[in-house]
Amino acid sequence: MRIGVVCYPTFGGSGVVATEIGMALAKKGYEIHFITYNPPVRLDLISSGIHFHQVQIEEYSLFQHQPYELALSSKMVQVVEKYDLEILHVHYAIPHAYAAYMAKQMLLQKGIDVKVVTTLHGTDITLVGSHPNYKTAVEFSINQSDVVTTVSNSLKEDTYRLFAIDKKIEVVYNFIELDKYGHSLGGPDCQRGNIASEDEFILTHISNYRPVKRAKDVVKIFAKVLEKKPAKLMLVGQGPDMPEVKRVAKELGVYDKILFLGNSTEVNKILCYSDVFILPSKSESFGLAALEAMAAKTPVISSNTGGLPEVNVHGVTGFLSDVKQVDDMAKNTLKLIESKKVLEKYKQNAYERAKTFGIDNVLPKYEKIYESLVALTK
Repeated sequence: MRIGVVCYPTFGGSGVVATEIGMALAKKGYEIHFITYNPPVRLDLISSGIHFHQVQIEEYSLFQHQPYELALSSKMVQVVEKYDLEILHVHYAIPHAYAAYMAKQMLLQKGIDVKVVTTLHGTDITLVGSHPNYKTAVEFSINQSDVVTTVSNSLKEDTYRLFAIDKKIEVVYNFIELDKYGHSLGGPDCQRGNIASEDEFILTHISNYRPVKRAKDVVKIFAKVLEKKPAKLMLVGQGPDMPEVKRVAKELGVYDKILFLGNSTEVNKILCYSDVFILPSKSESFGLAALEAMAAKTPVISSNTGGLPEVNVHGVTGFLSDVKQVDDMAKNTLKLIESKKVLEKYKQNAYERAKTFGIDNVLPKYEKIYESLVALTK
């Protein structure tokens, strides 16, 4: 089967998931064509079955902002025609679902009926897509997709609540490739002494440092934990809130206890050092970062919002707190690290839970969707 994958090529969750799906499908013998403006950050371009097609955006002085949607839909048409693609799987509603609809209409004029699968990931629905300036177009393009999926039941409910959707939405959870997290299972590559002293616990946060992630709360939680236990904090990623995060860290006197690691394509290796993962987001449609942590045997302290309760089980794989409840999150972090025996129990629970989101459980659901659509054209 020949499938086009359209996504953002960045460190964000939707791009990471789209890339991992594509590479996993390629390993199973599918022909996968990524269509976007840069190579996705986690894409292995030299893997068998993987192709990349760059969307070129021409500068034209008439436009204040260059029309990426037009360039993208045109590129989709070219790639579908040249490589005889059967499916376009677009991740994130804006602008990909709309561009896919335009590409589909242009292809129909040529007698080509490519099927469109749209996967909704979160803020494309709850924040951006529901904005009055975009809502009508987003709603239309979702309804025109052949199949629509969401990454959690919570996001499915939000989509029906925010938009007039006249079709069934399927839930296909994000997945994890557990074998990529072997470093975290006590291997020789994971030397904790590289990060912290023997008596220090290691807390971790990974995000794009946008306001919705509430990264400043991570530093506040860390400061409260330090009052009771010796610890280090690893902050992975970059984003607009990082200057404020550093300011708060200095104000609270914990800056020297934090490792600012920036963006990384080796999250699995970083997580092997971690004891507790902190994710106090205002909103998470699924919580891929939490699942990655759990695959690395790291229990999660998170907010009780969106799809997070579908991933992080309260009192089993970590703890859930209401958004903004810094004191409660700090208290729960201390529960996890009160003894090595308690921490080990939660680490194992987190790993067992992550297994249920393994690629072998999730990928066949996408394959079934693709096969049902291709069958309609025969």
